[in-house]
Amino acid sequence: MERLEEQIAHLSRMVDDLSDVVARQEGEIATLTRRVHMLMQREGEREASQGEGIVLGDERPPHY
Repeated sequence: MERLEEQIAHLSRMVDDLSDVVARQEGEIATLTRRVHMLMQREGEREASQGEGIVLGDERPPHY
Protein backbone atom coordinates (compact mmCIF):
# COMPACT_ATOMS: atom_id res chain seq x y z
CA MET A 1 0.00 0.00 0.00
CA GLU A 2 2.84 2.41 0.87
CA ARG A 3 4.47 1.69 -2.48
CA LEU A 4 1.29 2.67 -4.32
CA GLU A 5 0.96 5.86 -2.29
CA GLU A 6 4.57 6.71 -3.11
CA GLN A 7 4.00 6.10 -6.81
CA ILE A 8 0.87 8.24 -6.75
CA ALA A 9 2.80 11.04 -5.05
CA HIS A 10 5.54 10.88 -7.69
CA LEU A 11 3.01 10.81 -10.51
CA SER A 12 1.12 13.75 -9.03
CA ARG A 13 4.36 15.72 -8.81
CA MET A 14 5.21 14.82 -12.40
CA VAL A 15 1.77 15.91 -13.61
CA ASP A 16 2.16 19.25 -11.82
CA ASP A 17 5.64 19.76 -13.31
CA LEU A 18 4.42 18.91 -16.81
CA SER A 19 1.46 21.22 -16.37
CA ASP A 20 3.84 24.07 -15.53
CA VAL A 21 5.93 23.28 -18.61
CA VAL A 22 2.87 23.24 -20.87
CA ALA A 23 1.64 26.55 -19.44
CA ARG A 24 5.05 28.16 -20.01
CA GLN A 25 5.24 26.80 -23.54
CA GLU A 26 1.74 28.09 -24.29
CA GLY A 27 2.89 31.59 -23.35
CA GLU A 28 6.05 31.27 -25.44
CA ILE A 29 4.08 30.04 -28.45
CA ALA A 30 1.65 32.95 -28.15
CA THR A 31 4.56 35.42 -27.99
CA LEU A 32 6.30 33.83 -30.98
CA THR A 33 3.05 33.79 -32.97
CA ARG A 34 2.58 37.52 -32.35
CA ARG A 35 6.19 38.22 -33.37
CA VAL A 36 5.88 36.20 -36.59
CA HIS A 37 2.65 38.03 -37.41
CA MET A 38 4.36 41.39 -36.83
CA LEU A 39 7.34 40.40 -38.98
CA MET A 40 5.09 39.22 -41.80
CA GLN A 41 3.13 42.45 -41.63
CA ARG A 42 6.33 44.53 -41.71
CA GLU A 43 7.68 42.56 -44.65
CA GLY A 44 4.41 42.99 -46.53
CA GLU A 45 4.51 46.73 -45.92
CA ARG A 46 8.16 46.87 -47.01
CA GLU A 47 7.43 44.99 -50.23
CA ALA A 48 4.43 47.20 -50.95
CA SER A 49 6.49 50.36 -50.42
CA GLN A 50 9.16 49.23 -52.90
CA GLY A 51 6.71 49.65 -55.74
CA GLU A 52 7.84 46.56 -57.61
CA GLY A 53 4.83 44.58 -56.52
CA ILE A 54 6.50 41.26 -57.34
CA VAL A 55 5.32 38.51 -55.06
CA LEU A 56 8.15 36.05 -54.52
CA GLY A 57 5.79 33.10 -54.35
CA ASP A 58 4.56 33.82 -57.89
CA GLU A 59 8.00 34.18 -59.48
CA ARG A 60 9.23 31.45 -61.79
CA PRO A 61 12.33 29.63 -60.59
CA PRO A 62 15.53 30.41 -62.53
CA HIS A 63 15.62 26.99 -64.20
CA TYR A 64 12.47 27.69 -66.30
